[in-house]
Amino acid sequence: MHKNSLQKAADQAAWSIEQWLVYLSEIHPKNIEMGLERVALVFKRMELDFSHKTVITVAGTNGKGTTCAMIEQALLLQKKRVAVFSSPHLIDYRERLRVQGKMLTPEAHCAAFAAIEHARGDTSLTYFEFGTLQALYLMAQSDCDYLLLEVGLGGRLDAVNIIDANIAIITSIDLDHQEWLGTTREAIAVEKAGIFRPNIPVIIGEPSPPNSLIKAAAELNVKAAWQGQGFSFVSTPTSFTWKNDQYHFENLPVPFIPAQNASTALQALSIIGVTLSQNFIEQVFAQTRLSGRRQILQINPTIMLDVAHNPHATRLLANDIAALSHQRVIAVVAMLGDKDIAKSLEPLIEVVDEWYCASLTVPRGAPAAKIVSVLSQANLVLDFASVASAFEAACKNAQKEDFIVVFGSFYTVAEVLTLVEEN
Repeated sequence: MHKNSLQKAADQAAWSIEQWLVYLSEIHPKNIEMGLERVALVFKRMELDFSHKTVITVAGTNGKGTTCAMIEQALLLQKKRVAVFSSPHLIDYRERLRVQGKMLTPEAHCAAFAAIEHARGDTSLTYFEFGTLQALYLMAQSDCDYLLLEVGLGGRLDAVNIIDANIAIITSIDLDHQEWLGTTREAIAVEKAGIFRPNIPVIIGEPSPPNSLIKAAAELNVKAAWQGQGFSFVSTPTSFTWKNDQYHFENLPVPFIPAQNASTALQALSIIGVTLSQNFIEQVFAQTRLSGRRQILQINPTIMLDVAHNPHATRLLANDIAALSHQRVIAVVAMLGDKDIAKSLEPLIEVVDEWYCASLTVPRGAPAAKIVSVLSQANLVLDFASVASAFEAACKNAQKEDFIVVFGSFYTVAEVLTLVEEN
């Protein structure tokens, strides 16, 4: 090894996670570069073995994180060993990998980063590709039997797709990341279907699948179960009903995650072979929570955090809020500038009484004025320089019977979570 390389390796051995993440953000000129050639090459060099593990790959516009969380929780209750890779994180990078429901130590992450750095040689990797390989390295080292891999973007060309799934899940299909995935649901569905492999079980949580997805399933002869056909749910403000070809459950409690994703997760568990019962599902529902997803911070006034950041997610959020009874609904919102802000906010105009719009002070963040400009039909609209100032004003002005919802981006929710932790 060259002297400079030896010195570099010695320096990196003492790096913290924060130092590694700065390095990862600097070594590749692009945040996103679609394609599997480079990441597959490094993966091959690493000689990781997943042949004795059940890999469940989860793609979708929304709902991936909560679907994975419910499957994970059920498997843990069954005393199975399970690891989950998901992104992005909210506060701590280590959130991206859970082994047996827990984050790993900073030292384990740093050692894995060093292993990937050694394996890649002069092959360039994006931040996400490097992180994906790091998670796979740690998963391979674990004794977990089930690996849940959440797709970061699309499916076909996403880094997690270097692993052949034993079971594939598509939670939802809608418009987001159009510059990468296409401008229609038909085109986006093709990208999501890239995680399919011939003849494997596939669960489609999307209740209105595009024809291109149906065609892809037929061409690969996958064993597909479709939401609304092979399995279905009915959700009311007070109860949840679910059935498939094997089970029929009524009067279940309402899950803490979106009903469509809970239904998808139950179907996946049924296919895996987990025995479902009324009592078991109630336990799973009670214990499945995911930070930033319909997360209730407090009551009186009620404060809820949700990472909804595209039209599909905000439609579901609006439906959930409409089913609740509160004096006023106050929205604290900040978004990335490359999102479809107008269409994302449109579903909520009818249910939100007051808007506290904030500038998101991160790369790609939208100024508050951009959000205000699309809310001409709204009742009361205020703008703030930061998420913290908007949230603090909303809390100050809220009455006990009011409902505050914070949404628009992972960054928005992370800022509020950080603010709450500091206080």
